[in-house]
Formats: sequence, C-alpha cells, structure tokens
Amino acid sequence: MVREQRGEFLAAQVKLTSMAKAAGCAAKLNPATLEAVLRKLPRQTDPNVLVGFDTNDDAGIYLISENLALVQTVDFFTPIVDDPFLFGQIAAANSLSDVYAMGGRPISSLSIVGFPEKGDPEILEQIIRGGLAKMNEAKCSVIGGHSIRNEDMLFGYAVTGTINPQRVWRNVGAKPGDVLLFTKPLGTGVITTALKKDRASAESLAAAISAMSTLNAAASAALQEIEEKEQAAKPIHAVTDVTGFSLLGHAREMALGDPTRGLEPVSFEIDHASFSYFPGAVEAARDGHLSAGLKNNRAFVGECAEFDPSVLSEYQDLLFDPQTSGGFLVAIAPDHADSTLAAFNRHGVSARRVGRVIPKSAPLIKVL
Repeated sequence: MVREQRGEFLAAQVKLTSMAKAAGCAAKLNPATLEAVLRKLPRQTDPNVLVGFDTNDDAGIYLISENLALVQTVDFFTPIVDDPFLFGQIAAANSLSDVYAMGGRPISSLSIVGFPEKGDPEILEQIIRGGLAKMNEAKCSVIGGHSIRNEDMLFGYAVTGTINPQRVWRNVGAKPGDVLLFTKPLGTGVITTALKKDRASAESLAAAISAMSTLNAAASAALQEIEEKEQAAKPIHAVTDVTGFSLLGHAREMALGDPTRGLEPVSFEIDHASFSYFPGAVEAARDGHLSAGLKNNRAFVGECAEFDPSVLSEYQDLLFDPQTSGGFLVAIAPDHADSTLAAFNRHGVSARRVGRVIPKSAPLIKVL
C-alpha cells in the first residue's frame, strides 16, 4: 500500500509518458532502417553462434556444450505508463519475454537506465524497484547494470538465460498446414498513445497494464509441456513474441523463413476477427490514436500484406500496432493445435487460433 500510494503521488507530480516522444516498443527504430543496416553486415562465422541476428530472431543463442547454450537479449524503452513502478515492471516483463519465446530459462540480468540529470531520484527508485520485483517473480537475478544521464527516460535489461541447444524455438520454420495461435490481446500501442493525450479510459489502461506486466513464462511453460509430451512429433515449428514491429511485422519475419538453413518461405492467412482486442482498442484506433511506430510498420510491411475489403481500417491499424510485452505467435502442426490450446488453458494463458500457414504465394500475408 505504501508503494502504491508513493507511486500514485509521483505519477501525479510527473506524467512520465509526457516525457517521451514515443512510448514503449513504439519507440523502436523504423524497421526498414534497421533491416537495411543489418543486411549489410557480415554473417556470423563462429560455429558456436546457433542463432544470430540474421533472421531478426527474438534472442541470440550461443553454444557452451552439447547440452547447454546461452540465450541472450537486450531490451529497453521509454515510459509507456505514468506510474514509475509499473513502468519498471513492464520493462522487465518485456525484456524477459525474448528468452521465454526461444524456450529458455532466464537466470541473470543487467539493468539499463537513462535518466534526466535533474530528475527526481525517488522516481528512479520506483522504476528500478518495479523492475526488480518482476525479475524476482521470474527468479532472474539482477547482478548489475549501467546508467547514463539522458533527457529521454529509458529503462530495460540485458537478460541471459540457459537453454538446451537441441530444443530452441526460432521465429522461422513454419510449415504449410500449420495452425497459427496467438496469446494476449492486441492494442497496447493505440491505448498508450491515447494515454499520452489523456484519452485512454481507466478500463482500457488497466487491461493493457495487466497484460504488459504479465510474464510470458506461463505461455513458454505450456509450449514446453507440449514439446515434452510430443518429442518425436516436434509439433512446435516457430515461435515469436509480438512487440514493436506489430503482429504483421513479426508474422512477416516468420513467413520469410531462412532458406540458407533449409527453412523455406511460406505464406500466412490471418483472420482479424479471431484476435482478442483490449477494451477500447478498436475505438482508440478508430479515433486516430496511432503512433509513429504504427505508421512505420505499415509502410514497411504494407506491400507484403493484403487485406480483404471487409476488414475495417481500425482492425488493419491494430494489426500494425506496436505491442509492448505482447503475446506469442506460434506456428504449430495442425494435429496438435487443440492440445496446445488446452495446455495454454491449463497454465492460465488465453490463446486463440488466428490463422493458418499455406505454401508460398503472393501476397506473403493475406488478412481476412
């Protein structure tokens, strides 16, 4: 109660979201800019690099021994909510998500802090305290960090986890016939953009904060349960967590595959009506609360995606909406879709069928 009262007092003093030009994962670099730069870089030659930056995977994998590899990621962003403690929690959950999406177990982390030189130290304490609380929940030790003076407030973590190198989930590998499953609702970007304009309802904001601060640990555990049970079938073909590049942006990465490793491109058919959307998200999109990140995603992915004329513009926007600490997009063998949905349910994770994988065709992604 003391923490909550202090957090509310600080939030009343300083509106954190007003200090950021873009909130949360919507602050990511334009995906077109990032891809153009990464494409020019040399491929990894160290044979112990099992997963590098070549396919924009969620995290990197480095082999240590036959049965052990490190999974590593880094993620930080600007304030997405006004309460500093909640901002810290969301930043931590978002940073941990990449490890869970690869099938790893987070073990240690380093904090990354950018804070105004004249900022209130008590706000900084609440941010760090919120992050630490979420890291403790994940049983991931915070063992250090680095901070700089910066007018744009920034917070996040570099996270290290462990993983069996024979059981890595990648964002490529989807096969024709696979069912696409998705966890968590969509719409954090439009809701938090509305918040910056004081137009987000209490219900919308509460739902989005609850989802953004929820670890993807349970979703990962559900998939691991299926993997253990169906080891011979290997039904989990691709997994990614949906964050700043939007549902369609991450779907594009998944569909492109990795031909250099025999993972051929595929196409997706996605049903926009199958998704769950946060309360007020459709209205926020309809009212034009669209971030610069959303517009960048649309410009980058637009030529790869085709919408059926029946798909209203607000739903199109929501599929391009940058998500923060978003859900998992999973490509799974069709015979195992129902059992996987049941496993998600047992672990308290809401998941839905949202589409299917088909042989490569044009467009790369068809939204119905």
